[in-house]
Amino acid sequence: MNIVFFNHKGGVSKTTSSFHLGWKLAQKGKKILLVDADPQCNLTGLVLKDGFEEYYINDATKNMNILSGVSSTFSGRPQPIEAIDAYNLERNPNLFLLPGHPNFTEIEPQLSFAQTAQNAFSIMQNLPGAFNALIELTKEKYEIDYAIIDLNPGLSAINQNLFSISDLFLVPTNPDPFSLMAIKTLATVLPRWDQHAQTMRDSFAGSSYPFPTKKPKLGGILIQRFNVRNGKPSKPFRNNMDEIMASVQSTLVPSLKARNMLFSEDDYTSASIE
Repeated sequence: MNIVFFNHKGGVSKTTSSFHLGWKLAQKGKKILLVDADPQCNLTGLVLKDGFEEYYINDATKNMNILSGVSSTFSGRPQPIEAIDAYNLERNPNLFLLPGHPNFTEIEPQLSFAQTAQNAFSIMQNLPGAFNALIELTKEKYEIDYAIIDLNPGLSAINQNLFSISDLFLVPTNPDPFSLMAIKTLATVLPRWDQHAQTMRDSFAGSSYPFPTKKPKLGGILIQRFNVRNGKPSKPFRNNMDEIMASVQSTLVPSLKARNMLFSEDDYTSASIE
């Protein structure tokens, strides 16, 4: 299963949420692949700590990252995508990392054109399915149970692609007016991405890296970064939380339901999710 943390609003703790969920699942015996798809590489930095800079200059590891993993396809070289040697945490041996790269967004224009123009150029047929191929091959190499993908804040072609190859998505938010605005935007954008993914599956079915058949479904909303008073969020934060959840119910849920991007009500109830 691929799990993605996504909100186009920045500063909502996507990276730390990805890290902590991966860490706890790995502690419980699941094999986890953390995928850093943010050019800021904060998730990679959390994992590598003081070894961060050395990783990108050492000959043995400098090409073991998400950008290098798909570079042959995006540069048109006749070299197939292969699983990378993922970084394995000694302090949590079930946890693996597919590191990010500061220049990751340099391939954004190519991917955007390929996903929009679709059949315009045969040389671009393999681009939309490249990320999925890299992640799936790496998951297979390490017998991964869950890949957790950390995206950058934005409505880019890269984010659209990685969101669309996921099975479950979580939306981190802050209790503030900007997160409320973001929920309303996601209600429009995410169903549109899902609809476009169907078009890509049809258009690139004959490529070396077909776009996978996936249906991302909402795993839940996380509201974080608030002050606590008497064991509860302080009143201004509670007001914003109530507004966010009301917007989720009135705006986000109906638009996702129309695209079959929700689990059944019983699934949410059994997981103690309203």
